[in-house]
Amino acid sequence: MSSGDLGWIVALLCAAVSFVAALGWWWASTRGRRGVHRRQGVARAGESAAERLLERYGYTIEDRQVSQAWTLWVDGEPLAVTARADLLVRKHGRTYVAEVKTGTRAPDPKHPPTRRQLLEYSVVFDVDGVLLVDMEHEHVMLVEFP
Repeated sequence: MSSGDLGWIVALLCAAVSFVAALGWWWASTRGRRGVHRRQGVARAGESAAERLLERYGYTIEDRQVSQAWTLWVDGEPLAVTARADLLVRKHGRTYVAEVKTGTRAPDPKHPPTRRQLLEYSVVFDVDGVLLVDMEHEHVMLVEFP
């Protein structure tokens, strides 16, 4: 084998190692985005199924991904924030915001993040009630706060 052949082999080997390293770096750097896209796809499918479930329960879908701007006061200063609920629905002349949850913990009204989210909705949205839609058990719960 000549020194010229050896040079080509080393160059090809370096190129292959660089390619594999770059591919590994790209795969690792996009891992988070792939997870987000997968969760968003699950959430969209869950919301579509939730619409059908709510309709079976007698609700009419009025709007999707509804937002409500409001103001917090922090140390005497106003802070504009926005809350967004999955669905706005109606039944028997009453309006509700509905939050769709999948999984084992999130659909539980005792789960603190879910409970706080529903409490925020009850304060922020001008509605007659808040619904928690458990897609694992295909159950719609009316959640009320004192």
